[in-house]
Amino acid sequence: MDLFAELQACLKEFTADGAIEIRENGGRVAPFAGLSWEVRGAAEKPLLHLWSESHNLTRRVLAITDHSDQRLALAVERFGRPKPDRLEFIRMEFERAQRDLSREAFCDRLGHLLAEQFPDESVESLTASPDLEHSISGNYVRGLLRRRSSHFAVLAVPDGESADTVEGSLTFALLWLELARNSNRRGTVAALRLILPKGAGRHVAHRAAALTPDLSIELYERDPVRETLERIDPRRAGNQDAWLVPHRESQALLDLSRSVLEPVVALSPRAITVHPIAQSLEVLLRFRGLAFARWDDGRVFFGCPDAREELRPSSLPALKNLLQQLEDYRHPLATETRHALYRAQPERWLEALVREDVTRVDAALDARFVYSQVFAHAGGEHGILDLLTVTRAGRLAILELKASEHIHLPLQAASYWLRIRHHLAERDFARYGYFPGIELQDVPPLVYLVAPALRFHPSTDTLLRYLSPELESTRVGLTESWRRGLRVVMRQ
Repeated sequence: MDLFAELQACLKEFTADGAIEIRENGGRVAPFAGLSWEVRGAAEKPLLHLWSESHNLTRRVLAITDHSDQRLALAVERFGRPKPDRLEFIRMEFERAQRDLSREAFCDRLGHLLAEQFPDESVESLTASPDLEHSISGNYVRGLLRRRSSHFAVLAVPDGESADTVEGSLTFALLWLELARNSNRRGTVAALRLILPKGAGRHVAHRAAALTPDLSIELYERDPVRETLERIDPRRAGNQDAWLVPHRESQALLDLSRSVLEPVVALSPRAITVHPIAQSLEVLLRFRGLAFARWDDGRVFFGCPDAREELRPSSLPALKNLLQQLEDYRHPLATETRHALYRAQPERWLEALVREDVTRVDAALDARFVYSQVFAHAGGEHGILDLLTVTRAGRLAILELKASEHIHLPLQAASYWLRIRHHLAERDFARYGYFPGIELQDVPPLVYLVAPALRFHPSTDTLLRYLSPELESTRVGLTESWRRGLRVVMRQ
């Protein structure tokens, strides 16, 4: 399906019902209600025209960068602009109104707490409103404190927020600091203060260890009973246990399951890959990245999305039918690109292509060694997948993969980098059976951020500037048609 037809189909589907708002580069343009629209022009770079009595907007569409239940995002081109803009159709969430009220109440309480905790400083601003233009979420309360000519940027996590919101707080704190430094004209912003719920500082402190030493950051945990702030030491609180999975355990699972799984793999050997999961003593079968079967203690179960039907002679035709559907719909040249099997788990599909030949990302990498899920906990967080490999010169290299925009990609990479660097220093990789015959360099790992070129979040460059100079990162941008083969079009 060409971009013209895909764009038309996506707009019809997304705008069929519900209240929708149009935003460009994070700023509100107009509600969709009352607007007319049409797609016209070339199949590969169509024009999108939106108009009403009070609005008239025409943009050349380069790509559909995200299509979920809540958002349809487009990379668009405007005359005279060197870089693509972002046009979004956002489904409004009225059910969030009650949560917004509770955040406003937290904002008021935080103002009193800050005045008590820092009596020599004055609260200059405090808000719970989002700033979509600068990618700052409304899940947090942010503000500025002032002491004479110095300012302190503050970001706090309100009560009752999810673990994901807490974990992502450092990303938005850095973006708020950047905005405060760029917009404040009445003095310098001396430090960043991040206020977290009691007991939640460990994960954030771990990530903070990857920040540049030039950055002054203070971490606090808020006690909701005593209404006090307790400052925590990032060096002590940030120590996180991360156990490597012995590679021999993964290999033992492969050896144990081989005789049972080989006939299944033989049904589509170019598309099916085998993945041992040492933690659960299972082996997954993936079809171009999509899990469709699992081996568990000598038995094989299949199905998509849930592998529940046991493979027996009587169920073999059902398995073959499933594989035929996967071949039809999860194929690089499939015409129904909106089909669920084509769209499912895009990062896993990207991972499968990278693992086939990691030198497509960088010719200096050693294609013999590519590992995933090397830690005892689950693999990538929040849809980001990580691979561990090595250069031909023996330097460890981390590949973070994402098929769509993800604001936390840089700090997720930093978190993984810290763990890998720790195990390198402890010389654990040779002990656990990784990289046999390779003498690893005693230098910090390289980091590659791999995604379609138009799908790096606009904040990526800003966040990378706040990371330690020891963390050497390279952004690797792929073509939008990466499913048809990896082709690098950007390397920064």
